[in-house]
Amino acid sequence: MSVFSTYLQLGFHHIFNLRAYDHLVFLLALCAPYVLRDWRRVVALVTSFTVGHSITLALATLDVVQYSPQLIEVLIPVTIVLTCLLNLLRAGQPEARLAESRTPEPILLTLPNLLAAVFGLIHGLGFSSYLRELLGHQSRPVLELLSFNVGVELGQLLIVGLILLLGFGLLRGLRVARRDWLLVTTGAALGIALVLLLGLVQG
Repeated sequence: MSVFSTYLQLGFHHIFNLRAYDHLVFLLALCAPYVLRDWRRVVALVTSFTVGHSITLALATLDVVQYSPQLIEVLIPVTIVLTCLLNLLRAGQPEARLAESRTPEPILLTLPNLLAAVFGLIHGLGFSSYLRELLGHQSRPVLELLSFNVGVELGQLLIVGLILLLGFGLLRGLRVARRDWLLVTTGAALGIALVLLLGLVQG
């Protein structure tokens, strides 16, 4: 198996893995306000998140920036909490406005997209901790970095797709209200993030 394929699989399984539940919960919170027909807006959000975590993943893996892993462990659930709070504010909007589906701005300069990019910077540092453990003392692992990042993105896109399909099935098949879907998914993500954050703070 080639180096590219090996690190592609490692990146995919790192994100598409229950042990990476903090990143999974963030993606759930990020996608909670949207349904399948909003896929363009979701792509814009995921793209913004990707830009953010790709930057810090590269910089940290190549030892351009230094950071505290303990601080990043705390900041990741903080990003989930903040995303959930924004979702709850959105849930207070009228149902008709909540169901609006608009094409995202081409330049992606909307508040949700900018926040996703900023939060991506934090999550990228979290990804880099795992990748640096795999790489050991390699000084310029450009191919490994690229393939690992592609693997993470493939896993991330699959997760987002599954979330949207689940929402579509519940909203269309079981006639669940969109606001209820938003509140339940956001509440679940918020609860997990608060438990994680409390455990880190107390530990």
